[in-house]
Amino acid sequence: MKAIWNGAIGFGLVNIPVKIYSATETSKLDLDMLDKSDYSNIKFKRVNEKTGKEVKWENIVKGYLMDDKYIVLDEDDYAAASPEKSKILSIDQFVKEVEVDSVYFENPYYLEPQKNGESAYRLLLNALAKTKMVGVGTFVLRDSEAIGLIRPYNDDVLVLNRLRFAQEIRDYKDLKIPTKKAPKPAELKMAINLIEQLSQEFDPEMYKDTYSESLLKIIKKKAKGKSVKTKKTAPAKEGKVIDLMAQLKASLQSPKSKTAS
Repeated sequence: MKAIWNGAIGFGLVNIPVKIYSATETSKLDLDMLDKSDYSNIKFKRVNEKTGKEVKWENIVKGYLMDDKYIVLDEDDYAAASPEKSKILSIDQFVKEVEVDSVYFENPYYLEPQKNGESAYRLLLNALAKTKMVGVGTFVLRDSEAIGLIRPYNDDVLVLNRLRFAQEIRDYKDLKIPTKKAPKPAELKMAINLIEQLSQEFDPEMYKDTYSESLLKIIKKKAKGKSVKTKKTAPAKEGKVIDLMAQLKASLQSPKSKTAS
C-alpha cells in the first residue's frame, strides 16, 4: 500500500507520527468506452461551446456563475481560501462513537505509526478501546480541510474515518415522510418479534459484491464465443394498500426468519 498522507496525531501535548493509507478499494471492473462500429477507444476533448474548437489545458480557467456573469478565479484566490498547511491532525474532543450518526461517515483510512511513534500509538489505541470513545479533529488532506474521527479497529489498528461537515447534509423536510401517528399495538409487537427473530451478530462476510464477479464470468464466456442468457427483470409492483398484519405473520413464518432465530 502507498501512503497518501504523512504527519502526526496531536493528542494533548503528545504528537504521534503516522502515515495514512486508504482502507478500501473498489471491486468494480475497469471498463473502457468504445465506439460501437469498430470498438475504437472513445477520447474526450475539452471544446469551446461557441467555436467548437478544442481548448488546451493552459488556456482553461475556472469561474463561478453569479448574477449571469462568471467570476474567474486564479491561483492566488485558491491559495487565499485554502486552509493553513499543517501536518498535524489535532484531536479537539473525545466523544462516544454512538453519538456520531452514520450519515456523517465518509471514507475510512488506516493509520500506521512511524518510527518512534509506536508506544504513543499503542497507548492511544488502548485508551480509546477501554473508554469506548473516539477522537475527533481536523486535518488538511489534498489541500482541503477535513474532519477526522479516530477509533480502534479490531483492537489492532487505529482507523481514521473522514467525516462530512454538517452543512453537507441535506435537509429532509421536503420529503413526504409519514406523520407521527402511532402504529397499532398488535402490528408493533409483531414487528418487534420479527426484528428479534432476525437479530444476530453483524458479519460483513455475509455480503459479497457478486455483480463484478458475475460480469467477469460473462466476459470470459464471450471471449470463448459462448452465448449468454439474459435474466428477466421483475416488473416493479404498483403501490397499493397492504395488509400489514398478514405480511408480518407471513414474515414470521418464513424459513429465513426461523433460520435466523
